[in-house]
This record gives sequence, C-alpha cells and structure tokens, in this order.
Amino acid sequence: MQTARRGSRLVLECLVRSLFYGTMFHHPSVVYAVLRIIDFMAKKKVLLKKVRKVPSVPSGSVARKEPVKRSKRDDETLEKLIGMADSVVKYAEKMKDPQVEIPLRSLSNVAFNPTKKIIEMGRKKTLRQLFNLSQAKSFMQTMLVGSGAKQLIEEGKTTSIRGLYYLLKHTIAGTKEETFNDQGECDPIIEDCEVLLESLREELHLYAQKRGDMVGEITLIDSGDEIDCSRMGSGGYGVPSIVEPNVIQFKKCQARFILHVEKDTVWQRFNEDKFWRKYHCILTHGAGQPPRGVRRMLHRLHNELKLPVYCLLDNDPWGYYIYSVIKQGSINLAFESQRMAIPDAKYLGLRSSDFVRCGLSDSVKITLNDNDRKRAKQIASYPWFEKKKSWQKEIQQMMDNGFKLEVEALISRDISYVTEQYVPQRMAEGEFLD
Repeated sequence: MQTARRGSRLVLECLVRSLFYGTMFHHPSVVYAVLRIIDFMAKKKVLLKKVRKVPSVPSGSVARKEPVKRSKRDDETLEKLIGMADSVVKYAEKMKDPQVEIPLRSLSNVAFNPTKKIIEMGRKKTLRQLFNLSQAKSFMQTMLVGSGAKQLIEEGKTTSIRGLYYLLKHTIAGTKEETFNDQGECDPIIEDCEVLLESLREELHLYAQKRGDMVGEITLIDSGDEIDCSRMGSGGYGVPSIVEPNVIQFKKCQARFILHVEKDTVWQRFNEDKFWRKYHCILTHGAGQPPRGVRRMLHRLHNELKLPVYCLLDNDPWGYYIYSVIKQGSINLAFESQRMAIPDAKYLGLRSSDFVRCGLSDSVKITLNDNDRKRAKQIASYPWFEKKKSWQKEIQQMMDNGFKLEVEALISRDISYVTEQYVPQRMAEGEFLD
C-alpha cells in the first residue's frame, strides 16, 4: 500500500510539473490538493474491512481499543468517498487534469416528476478542475471535506458543520493561505460533496444546529434511550439533526395523524392546550423553514407508520414555500427527495379566505411588499403549482387581498381559537389544499 501511495504521489507531482511548470506548481492550493488526494487514499484497504469482534483482553495486559461498529450505510458512504479519490488519481495516472463532476444545484437543473410528485435533480454538471487557478482552492476544499468525512466515519463520531469547519481549517504549510477563510466558504463545499456523493450530510456524519420539537402519542428509541413523547413537559422532544433508523427507532405509536406547524410560538399554544392528547396526534414544528432532521422525521413517520401529515403555516409566500419543500422537496436536496419529500402532505391553513371566514380585524393585516409579490409569482409558476387550479386561486386571492396573515393573527379572536375552533373545523370539513 505504501508503494502504491508513493507511486501515486510521483504520478501527481510529475503531472503538476510537466503540465504546469513554474508559478502554477507553487500555487499553495494546487500543491495542497495534490497532497490531500494522496492522504485521502491512505489506508484504503483498512477502511473497507469488515468489523471483527475483538477477543477479551487478558488480565494485566493493556486494553485494546474497541473497533468502531459501522452500519451498512456507513460502509457504502466510505466506498463513495474513496471512489471520489480513486477517480482523481486515475485522471493523474493517465496524465490528465484531475477533476470532479458536481451536479448543478440550481432551479435550471431540477424537474418535477408528475408520477412520483417530487422534485428530481437533472443531469447538468459542472467541472471542478485541479489545474484551473480559479478552481484550485475549491478543488482542494472538496478533497479536504471528503477527507474530514472519512475520518468521522472511520472513528464512528459525528460533528456539526461548524465543527467540521474548525477541524479542517488551518494555514497551509509554508504559506499564509488558509484552507477556509470562513464558514461561508465551507458550507457550499459540504453541499457540493452531498450531491457529488449522493449522500446526505448526516451520512457524512455531519449535523446542523438542532431546530424543531415534537410532542404526542409516540414512544421512540433514541441512541438506546426510550423516549415517551407524551411525557416531555412544556418543551417537548427536540428533534435531532440525525434521525436515521440506526439512531432512532419507533417503538409504539397511538397517534392518528401529524400536525406540523410553522413556528415554535404556535406549537407552544397547541402543546399547552394538549391538542395532541385530545385529537390523538403528533405535533411538530420546524422553527420556520424546517431543518433536514424535522423533514426526515416527518418522512419516516409518514411512510413507516402511515400517518397523514397536515400543515398549518402562515398565509404568505414563505408559508407556501415551506409547504412546497415539505411536499415536493427542495432544490438543494433534489437528489434526496425520495427520502425527504411527502407528496401526500396536505395544506390545512391559513387560507386567503380566512380573513373573512374567521371575522378577523384589519389590525392583523400585513401589507404585501414588492418582494412578497415577486415571490408569490415565482411560487405560482412552479410546475407543481401552476397546473393546480386550487393553488392558483389561493395565491391570486392573496395578491388581490393585498395583505398576508400569520397564524398568530387568530389569537385576536381568542387565545385558544386556533386549537379549539380553527383546526378542528378544518379537519372536520376536510377541505385541504393539495
């Protein structure tokens, strides 16, 4: 393995010297990227070995470190990571410019699948090349993030995206150049690695800041601990970023449906009124745009436990967009829509007609600004909305109203109006937007 590693190093260094002799070779990002690829290939055979049971340690001897137990998905992700490094080395061995092809993360490269009713990523890709001065640093950073993810999986540990930034950030030896100048440089590279490897960041052992809570008639196992979500007090169960089956299992569920609300303030009202107990449901929120952990949890609850999902969101373009992301998926995660999107989710409210229907006062109106109107037109043109007459009518009525409404506006009727009248009536009528 060491011989192969030295051979790869010679190939890469010779390639650099022969193709870009002079100032290019001395560019720190290029040199560092070359060395990172070599390091990335180190111990390849060891990484792919099956975990073996370590025999008991005789008394008086030094205890050996217990091997990391990896899941099948961990092994698959490791293979993808090493495959990424392999492909770069193969380019070098053929005396070609090392490069990676990264799927384009933009609206122009996603399409709505009317059969599956989800957003899917297209085939457009962008090249990231080692010997392109404008791309050398981002190429190095891509390899660096891959190396960091490999280390986390190999050690059986996780870290936040902020933690990975600090794990990888340092001054390149012999220069004054930093691997990453700030977090803003690191985050897009992580997202690039996700689409490049077709792996969620959680599969790279990375998690984001925890946002979102859950309460209701369900008992689950979280990392071996039993959690009864009906006995979580006023705070509820904080939905973690990583909610995959190897971390969280569902033990018992008596809930009949899921009510997802947009904000913590609304969720607190439902929890305090024990709505979930009276109507036998699970109550969740995502603190606005729901993070991946909440979306993935909703997906699992819906698909594994067959629980319908109803959404109570603000009557504005941003509430419509949140519903769109929950239902059809997001552009950035189009490659993972099948594991995130919930095509059967229903929009319960607020509706543009609720101002009159609920007898609200003018004081709760929030005037639409130019940005709101522009965003509303964009959403109305989404392929998954433009052919639905009910949604076109809903969005147009909001535009004609000239104002938007927050769910909290219902408090002007009564503190518990939303839990005791609005939602129960909507549920009984069954008139949801799809």
